[in-house]
Amino acid sequence: MLSRKVGLKFRDMSISSIGSAEPATGALTRIREVVGPKGWIDRPEDLEPFLIEERGRFHGRCLAVVRPADTAEVAAVVRSCWAAAIPLVPHGGNTGLVGGGVPDGGIVLSTARLNRIRNTDHANRAMTVEAGVILADVQAAAEQAGLLFPLSLAAEGSCQIGGNLATNAGGVTVVRYGNARDLVLGLEVVLPDGRIWNGLRALRKDNTGYDLKHLFLGSEGTLGIITAAVLKLFARPRATATALVAIPTPAAAIALLDRVQDACGDALTAFELLSRPAVTFCCRHIAGIADPFAEPHPWYVLVHLTSPRAGDSLTEALEAVLGDGLEQEIVVDAVIAQNEGQVAELWRLRESIPEAQKPEGGSIKNDVSVPVSRVPEFLERATAAVEAAMSGIRVVAFGHVGDGNIHFNLSQPVGVDRDAFLAEWDRFDRIVADIATDLGGSFSAEHGVGRLKRSDMARYKDPVELDLMRTLKRGLDPAGIMNPGKLIVDG
Repeated sequence: MLSRKVGLKFRDMSISSIGSAEPATGALTRIREVVGPKGWIDRPEDLEPFLIEERGRFHGRCLAVVRPADTAEVAAVVRSCWAAAIPLVPHGGNTGLVGGGVPDGGIVLSTARLNRIRNTDHANRAMTVEAGVILADVQAAAEQAGLLFPLSLAAEGSCQIGGNLATNAGGVTVVRYGNARDLVLGLEVVLPDGRIWNGLRALRKDNTGYDLKHLFLGSEGTLGIITAAVLKLFARPRATATALVAIPTPAAAIALLDRVQDACGDALTAFELLSRPAVTFCCRHIAGIADPFAEPHPWYVLVHLTSPRAGDSLTEALEAVLGDGLEQEIVVDAVIAQNEGQVAELWRLRESIPEAQKPEGGSIKNDVSVPVSRVPEFLERATAAVEAAMSGIRVVAFGHVGDGNIHFNLSQPVGVDRDAFLAEWDRFDRIVADIATDLGGSFSAEHGVGRLKRSDMARYKDPVELDLMRTLKRGLDPAGIMNPGKLIVDG
C-alpha cells in the first residue's frame, strides 16, 4: 500500500525526549497502574492494528495503547499525559478514512472498553451510551426498545459511536435525520487537563448560553475525548418503499428528488446516486449481485421511503411519483422492491461499491459536497477536468445526492501502474476540491480532515474561521497534547 509521511509539529515521542525521562517514565507507570493489565498494550505485534488505517496511506507509531474501563480511568490517563506533555490519540473502531486515528508518537487511548448502554428513556426518546458501543449495537438496542437510532453507514458493524460523534459522521439517512451532530442531546467529555465535563442532559430545550457539545462533535478528538452521549431516538419505521430508478442524467436525479420531496415529505429517508461504472464494478466483482435491469443505463438513484404508520401506502406514493417521472422523461425505468429480501439486494448494490472498486486497481477517493442544486454541474465539470488530466481515468461517482454529498472516486486507467497512479492523489484531490469549493461546496463532506486534508484546510477555509478554530484549540488544549497533527492547521 502507498504510505504517506506527514510532517507534524510535535517532537519525537521516544521516552527520553519528553521533557526529561523521569516525568515521562513516571507518567507511563501511573497510567499502567490505572488501567491494569487488561487496559495496557505495548508489545509491538499487538500495537500494530492501532498504527494503520484502512486505506494504508498512513502508518504510525506510539509508546503504548491504553484501554480504560470507565470515564474515571480515562480522566486519570489524560491527567497523567497532561502533566508530562505526552500526546494522546483517541481511537475508536478504526474505520476512519483520513488518518485521524493514526498516531505519530505518544499514547493511543482506545475507547473499546467503554461499551455500556447506560439508559434508554422511551418517553423522552433518548438513550445514554458510552463511546465504545458499536453503532450496530446502538441501533439494535433502540430497536429492542421499539424505537430507531437512524445513523447508518457501511462500517456500522465495527465503528464506535464515540468516533461517529467525534467525526460528525453522515451516512445514508442525512436527508431525513441529519448528520451525527443532529442526533445528540448531551455529551460527557474528558477535557485535555483531565477534568470531566458532564453534559449528559437529555433536554431538547436549554437556552442557557453556549451549546458546548458542538465544540466536540466533529472535533476529531483535538479538544477532548467523548466518553458518553445522550442520543436522540425516533419512531420505528413500520411502512417502507424502496426502488432503484434508472435515469438519463444527474440533472434528472435532482428533478426526481424535488418531486419525491414534494409528494412524500419527510417519508424520504435516503436518496442515493449510482453511476454506471459503479454498478458495472459491483456486478463484475461482488458475488450474488446482478443488474436488475434488462439493459444498462448511465445513472441510477436508490430511493427509500419510511413511515412510522403501518398503514401508509408508500409504495403507491412512490409509484405515482415515478409514473409522473416517466411522463416527464426524467425516469427511464424503475424496479420497486416487493419484499424485505429485495430491499436488502438493492441496498447491497449501493453499499458494495467501495469494495467492488478494489479489484479494478488503485482508487483515488474524493468526499465532497455541493448545494444539491449544483450536483449536476459539479459532476460535469469534475469529470471533464480529471479526464483531461489523465487519459483513460475512470470516474466512479456515487453517494448521498439527497444531501449534496458525492463520493467522486477515480479508478486507475487500465494498464497503468497502481502505485504510479496513487502517487497522483494530491493532484487529483486539488482538481476536484477546487471545483467543489468554487460551487460553494466543501472538500470534505463526511469523512473529516484528519491528517489527509489538513493542507486543504489552509487552502480553502476562511482565515477568520481558521483563527477561531485555533483560538478554541489553544484555550482548551494549550499544551497541544490532544490528537496533535490532525484537523487544526498551525497559524
